[in-house]
Amino acid sequence: MGAGDHPGLRARGITPNQVTAMGSVLCIVATIAFWYGWFWTGLATGLVFMVLDTVDGKLARCTITASKLGNAWDHGVDLVHPPFWWWAWAAGCAPYGRPLDDATFWAVIGTMLFGYVAQRLIEGAFIVRFGMHIHVWERFDSWFRLITARRNPNMVILFAGLVVTRPDWGIIGVAAWTAISLVVHLVRLFQAMARRAKGGAITSWLA
Repeated sequence: MGAGDHPGLRARGITPNQVTAMGSVLCIVATIAFWYGWFWTGLATGLVFMVLDTVDGKLARCTITASKLGNAWDHGVDLVHPPFWWWAWAAGCAPYGRPLDDATFWAVIGTMLFGYVAQRLIEGAFIVRFGMHIHVWERFDSWFRLITARRNPNMVILFAGLVVTRPDWGIIGVAAWTAISLVVHLVRLFQAMARRAKGGAITSWLA
């Protein structure tokens, strides 16, 4: 039984939108905690948010209560919050006692913001051009989806940095991994375009 299929939620009359609302509040709390350098609190709060982020969609499907509002709300939060988390984490390194110098701070922020937006655009371009998501093209792409620079893998990097009391290393690691992931996605887009130009078919390995 999946987390979102738990009968306790249905018995209590909790709706998917209420779960999304609770998650949204926790997402904001985590952002504030990161900003002030309360990284362990932010990580714990963020973890609960991430669980709720999984639960709301499953609950909606289980109870057949999915709505356009709920779907837009859930996906909107998913899309918007990661850059704010990373920015807050970088800022929180100062009150924590591991400040980034100005040049490093803006290099990290610029790399993360540009890389995040560019990867979303690459994914959209792949869908428009080839009619499927880039992460279902070949086995490599599905595997890379598990570790590409998105929220969950980046949280692992930040956690590792915090364990050794170097949250500054963690956010620099996130920026580096974002840049690497961007290059991988860009190369895969160009490879697909080159194959199509040679008359090759672009189909999902899952088909």
